[in-house]
Amino acid sequence: MIVAERKPFEEIKAMVKGYSKVLTLGCGTCVAVCLAGGEKEVGILNAELKMARKLDNNPIELGAVTLERQCDMEFLDELEDTVGEYDALLSMACGAGIQFLAERYPEIPVLPAVNTAFIGVNKDVGWYEERCRGCGDCVLDRTAGICPVTMCAKGLFNGPCGGTNQGSCEINTDQPCAWFMIYERLAKQDRLSNITSIFPPADWRNQTPRTVIQPGYKERQKA
Repeated sequence: MIVAERKPFEEIKAMVKGYSKVLTLGCGTCVAVCLAGGEKEVGILNAELKMARKLDNNPIELGAVTLERQCDMEFLDELEDTVGEYDALLSMACGAGIQFLAERYPEIPVLPAVNTAFIGVNKDVGWYEERCRGCGDCVLDRTAGICPVTMCAKGLFNGPCGGTNQGSCEINTDQPCAWFMIYERLAKQDRLSNITSIFPPADWRNQTPRTVIQPGYKERQKA
């Protein structure tokens, strides 16, 4: 699923500073599951904004709607009768949903309340890990279901590099070497011949897989 994080409150507050009537829009799919932009998060953000603007002697009127999906035009129909009443739309959807909303209502400012982080998996409540970068050229059939683009810090299609050390990555000893894992899994499947296939070179940035643990669950993961 797509994993997102809410933007820092001060950034959101600055975005809506010039508006007196804002409709905050949640999304009922990915961002709701990862606790960043569902109905509950819409309510929390609106409460924070109302309080902050009241303290600034600059009250704001906030509406709230959580759509089933913002990345599907048919679900935006629900807004037709209410959108015109607002100065701006504050979306808690992923980047795709925000862009779709802006395309549907080009005459109204659409403001992002979240940052889209990555395509990931749910490891525990509030804990998400990146597993896919949507590279457009999936090789998981040849790498035993382990993505070298995401899991290798150098994004190597032909690995391992010379920095692998007893199964760990030279970038960070806590990060397993993707190609060591690929080798071990292919060996279990009696498919080691796959590792000799040469992939064409690709220009990838050096990145380690990203992780998001939502603020309310960070203490849980320390235990």
